[in-house]
Amino acid sequence: MIRLLLIPLLAAAAALHARQPEPAAQPPTPIAQAMQALVDKQELAGAVTLVWSGDRLIRHEAVGFQDLASQTPMAADSLFWIASMTKPITALGVMMLVDEGKLKLDAPVSEYLPEFRSQMLLKEKTADQTVLVKPARPVTIKDLLTHTSGLVGKGPLDDEALDVLTLREAVLTYALSPLHFEPGSKWSYCNPGINVLGRLIEVASGEDYARFLEKRLFKPLRMKDTTFWPGQSDLKKRLATSYKPAAGGTGLEVAPIKYLTPPFSSKKRTPLAAGGLFSTAGDLLLLYRMLLNGGEWKGRRYLRAESLQLMTQNQTGELKAGFTEGMGMGLGFQVVRTPTGVTRTLSPGTYGHGGAHGTQGWIDPVKKTIHILLIQRAGLANGDASPMRQAFHEAFAQMQP
Repeated sequence: MIRLLLIPLLAAAAALHARQPEPAAQPPTPIAQAMQALVDKQELAGAVTLVWSGDRLIRHEAVGFQDLASQTPMAADSLFWIASMTKPITALGVMMLVDEGKLKLDAPVSEYLPEFRSQMLLKEKTADQTVLVKPARPVTIKDLLTHTSGLVGKGPLDDEALDVLTLREAVLTYALSPLHFEPGSKWSYCNPGINVLGRLIEVASGEDYARFLEKRLFKPLRMKDTTFWPGQSDLKKRLATSYKPAAGGTGLEVAPIKYLTPPFSSKKRTPLAAGGLFSTAGDLLLLYRMLLNGGEWKGRRYLRAESLQLMTQNQTGELKAGFTEGMGMGLGFQVVRTPTGVTRTLSPGTYGHGGAHGTQGWIDPVKKTIHILLIQRAGLANGDASPMRQAFHEAFAQMQP
C-alpha cells in the first residue's frame, strides 16, 4: 500500500522537476560584446576571454568560431597556440632551478654550456671585412631572461619552421654566431636566448625540457590541456584555427603557423622554449592564480616569493623595453612601468606576456586581477598593441566598480 501511494507522489515530483526552467544564460559582458563586434567586422574568427578578480571568476566567455570552414563555435575550453606566452613559463622553470641552487642568475651561460666560452662580439661588418672582438663580459643567465644578451636575433633556420633542430643543436648554432651588442647594454627581443634557457633547464635538471615542465608545473597544477604536442583526439577537436586578413582585403583566410612543422601532434618536433606551447584559458588561470598567490598553490610552493618578486619587477632600468610604451622587463615577464595606451587601465607593476597570434595573459598584483585573451589572429602589426587587446582591457575596466 505504501509503495502504491509513493508512486504518484514520485511521479508528481518528477513532473515538477521536469517543468523547472533552465537557468537563464548570463547576458554577455562588455568584453564579450567588444569581441563579438570584432567578429562581426571579420577582424577575428573568435575569441576566448577570462577575467578573475580577488578570489573569484568574473567571467569566462567564448564568442565567434573556432573554425570558420566547419562553423565550429568557439568554446570556453578551445585550445590555442599561445606562442611567446611560453617564455615566462620557461623562465619559471629556470627560476625553480635557481631556487634549488642548480643554476645561478649571474653566472655566465658558459659555466653550464661550454660552447659559449669562445663567443665573440661583432664589432664591425663591411663589404670588405668582418671584425670580431672579445665582449667586455660573457652572457649571463640573467641577460637571457631579460633579453639583454646580445645573442643573435634569428637562428639559421628562422625563416623556416623552428622545431626541426633539437634544443641542443639549435643552441650550438647560437653559440657559434657572434653577439650583436655588448651584454647588458640594450634590450632586444631574442627568441634564441629563451631557447638557450630551455637547454639550460635540461643540463641543470638532467631531464628533457618538456618533461621538466610537465613534471614540475603542468601536472601538479592540473594543467591537463597544456602541451607542446596536441595529439589526443579531444585536443585536436578543440584546436582553434589561425587566421589572417584575406588577400582580397575582405574577410579572413587560414594562416599556417610558420614556426611549427605540421602535424603539431608529432613528437618529432622540438618543444620550443621560446614559443611552442598550446593551452586553454582554464589552464592558464591555474598557473596565474599560483603566481598571484605568491608562488604557492594548494599547499605546494612552486617558487620562492623572493624569486617571483625578481621575475615580476623591472630588471632593465631605463632601457627601452617591450613592444608598447611604458614597459620594462623582468625575468621572463614583461612589466608595466607606466600605464599608457593599451596598458592604461592596468596598474604599475602588472606583469605578463603576449604571443605571436595575439594571445595575451596579464596579472595585476595591485588590483588582484588576471586578464586572459586568447585569439588566433596572424598578421597583426603589433600583437601587444592590437585593437583586440585594447578593446579587451577597456571593456574589463568598464566592469570594475
